[in-house]
Order: sequence, then structure tokens, then C-alpha cells
Amino acid sequence: MLKRPLLSIPTSALTAAVAVASFSLSAQVAANETLTLYTSQPNSDAQQTVDAFEAAYPDIEVEWVRDGTTRLMTRLRSELSAGVSNPDVLLIADSMTMESLKQEGHLQPYLSDERQAYDADLYDPEGYYYGTKLITTGIVYNTGAEHQPQSWQDLLGPDYEGLVTMPSPLYSGAALIHMAAITANPDLGMAYYEALHENRTEAQGGNGGVFNAVAAGTKPYGIVVDFLPIREAAKGSPVEFVFPEEGVSAVTEPVAIMQGAENVEAAQKFVDFVLSQQGQELVSQQGYLPAHNDVTPPEGFPERNSITLMPVDTEQALAQEEELKQRFSDLFGG
Repeated sequence: MLKRPLLSIPTSALTAAVAVASFSLSAQVAANETLTLYTSQPNSDAQQTVDAFEAAYPDIEVEWVRDGTTRLMTRLRSELSAGVSNPDVLLIADSMTMESLKQEGHLQPYLSDERQAYDADLYDPEGYYYGTKLITTGIVYNTGAEHQPQSWQDLLGPDYEGLVTMPSPLYSGAALIHMAAITANPDLGMAYYEALHENRTEAQGGNGGVFNAVAAGTKPYGIVVDFLPIREAAKGSPVEFVFPEEGVSAVTEPVAIMQGAENVEAAQKFVDFVLSQQGQELVSQQGYLPAHNDVTPPEGFPERNSITLMPVDTEQALAQEEELKQRFSDLFGG
């Protein structure tokens, strides 16, 4: 039987073919670069953030895990204690959590050029984490209520006795930041929470329960994060949000890069993106107050320069966390 000879390929051609194949494989790997994100954003917000980033950086694929900050940190700390660091980048609710991770050596610094557009108190000076939005805590009232409070002090008056509800810092990071800001304010202090207790203010678990109680009229007044009543009022809910005269506290949903990040370059691009004009316009479209000074707030929010932010010393607040929680529990129960 005659056999056809094998096709003879010159050595130079074979070398070139192997080189082309190797280049194609390298290009394919580069095009499938993976970034792992842990976030406490609501699912829809997280998906929009990831989609926008991937559209801006089509060579990077984002794998993301979403849960509440407390549960997410429990998972992360469990992984770290086992010697594993899965996420490259974090996007979570509050700066106190980030500060604790920084102090424990779990974050790495990155001085993003985008920080120039931000107030200095919205990011860590060494670049360990950056605030990406302002979720303020103020006053909400039912539009059928008898009074329209305009200050924190108003809620202590006899007309509000037993009619105010608020979230608990035992469950809510925003409520913990708020308590730190109020107690650090020389005109309010811990005496303010003691006066709330005396006026029979009710503590609920989280902000959602507070908003629902006020919207339903079960409690006509509440202390709550801004976006819930502002969003729902636009849909017809009978609520009004107030930025109190003394100022508001704010959680900033900071972003940070893990010390053990496998894809540092992609993580830096993610940080730059969420801080960029484009990333901050997405924040506004999602209904939050952007941290970027030049991005227009969403409908229903006042201009940034009209909002007074109460300062919070994050390191001090972290050091006082257990003391604040214990005092709250003593006053309002667990």
C-alpha cells in the first residue's frame, strides 16, 4: 500500500507558527484578566457598577461577591485567618471597617490621581481607602404628621415623645457612624442619646424598618439614611427627608485594594473608575449623593455645598466602637 508522505514544513515556518500561536494565547489570557470584588452594594447597584467598569475595560472580567458588610467581613476574616485572600478589591459601606482592615495590615495604599477632585476628609491620606459616595443620615417625617422637624434638637421636644424611631448601631454601620458623629459634636454629645431615651425614642434594627414605620405612619418621625425617603418620595410615598440644621453624618462606601490582591493593576483601574467623573455620574444615576465635587446630585437632593457634614474621626470612632455600642444597648436594649 502506498502511503502519502507527511507534509514537510520548513523549520522557519514552524517556528513562526508556534510564535503566532503563543502570541494568540497570550492575547487571549490578557483579554480574560480577572478582578475579584467583594461588595456590600445592593445587587442592582453592584451589577450596574460592574457592567460600567467592564464596558470601560473590556479586557477585565469582574467576579463579584455581594453581602451585607457584617456578613461579608465575617467571610473575609475567616478567609484571612485561613491564610486565604480571595478579593482584589473591596467596595463596602463604611470607613470604620476599612480603617480596621488598614490597621490590621490587610489593605495596600494606592494614591489615585482621581483624588484631586475630592475633599481631603473623604479618603485616607495615604491612599488606603477612598469614599465613593455620601449616604447621609438625617430626619424623615410622614407628610401627614403634625410637625415638620428641622433640627436634631426638635426630636427631643415634648411634641415628639414616643413618636420617633431610629436604627440601631448594633446592626447598622450608618447608625454607628451617626452615633460617633453626634457624640463627638460638642453641642450634642452622648447627652443627646440620653435625651432621646428620655423622650421614649424607639430603636429598630436597620434603616429599612425605620423608613417603613414612618411611611406607614406607625411612627411619624424617624432618623434614617437619605436615599430611602428621597427615592420613595419621588414615587409618591408620603414622606419628606430633612437635612438638619446642625449637620448630618455620612457613610462613604469606600473602595480599597487588598494587601494580598493578585491583580493589583486591575484593582487600581477599578479604584480610578469608581472615583472618576464617569463612575461618579453612575453613583448619581443610582440615586446617591456623589462624593466627587463636580458631579450633580440626583433629583431630590440639594447642592453639595448646602449640606453640612458633621466630622467623624474614623480612628477615634473605631477605638470607641464597643463603648458606643454598649452605651446604646444600655439605653435602648439590644
